Amino acid sequence: MRVKDKVAIVTGGAQGIGEGIAVRLAEEGAKVAIVDLQLELANEVVNGLRTSGIEAIALQADTSKKTEVGTAVDEVMSHFGRIDILVNNAGYHRMAKVTEIEEETWDRILDINLKGYFLMIQAVVPHMEKQNYGKILNIASIVAHGGIANQAHYNSSKGGIISLTRTLALELVPFKINVNAISPGTVETAGNKRFLDRYRELVEKQIPVGRLAQPRDIANAVLFLVSDEAEYITGQCLSVCGGLSIGMAPAV
Repeated sequence: MRVKDKVAIVTGGAQGIGEGIAVRLAEEGAKVAIVDLQLELANEVVNGLRTSGIEAIALQADTSKKTEVGTAVDEVMSHFGRIDILVNNAGYHRMAKVTEIEEETWDRILDINLKGYFLMIQAVVPHMEKQNYGKILNIASIVAHGGIANQAHYNSSKGGIISLTRTLALELVPFKINVNAISPGTVETAGNKRFLDRYRELVEKQIPVGRLAQPRDIANAVLFLVSDEAEYITGQCLSVCGGLSIGMAPAV
């Protein structure tokens, strides 16, 4: 098992990509703490893991709030005694033209998608420094590399994640803490259902490998980067997008 007995925090782990990551890490031996606003859904995931003999807990927190983040991390430490892996995945998304983005919406997206990552990292790093070991994985997006119209607030938050990842990789390397990121393409999740109901065929035709990503595709990449197999990799951002980040599939 690639992360046997490691303690992993997964934010936004109650559904979608986060759930896929939590389950995949658990399959490879990790003890999992899911931090999510939706406690009921998080508990459903945790109960499923426990039936498989996995040690897991669910914690409710708004990761954009420092006090709630601190409480959640304290509870993880109290329960497990250490934190080896942090997967920052919690996110918020809205589409709007730049002239129509409300200040409140801009702030909320940056608070959750960027500030929330920073607050989680700030809370767990002291524990990782003490044990001279840690793996931090931030979920970004391929839109951070090229942009897409009507998502200035979302794209800005994801670009910030990549910059944060690279900076902290340099800052934390003396403590044997690896910091990396993954940029998913279009992933088939419940949150994307409305969009995919309208545009699935068009999106799939653009992806070189010819299909949407599944949460497990992202989770497999996360598993590698938080395992000791990736000990020599830090400050990197891996696009898991079926080739979309290098170009669209040729027209048939």
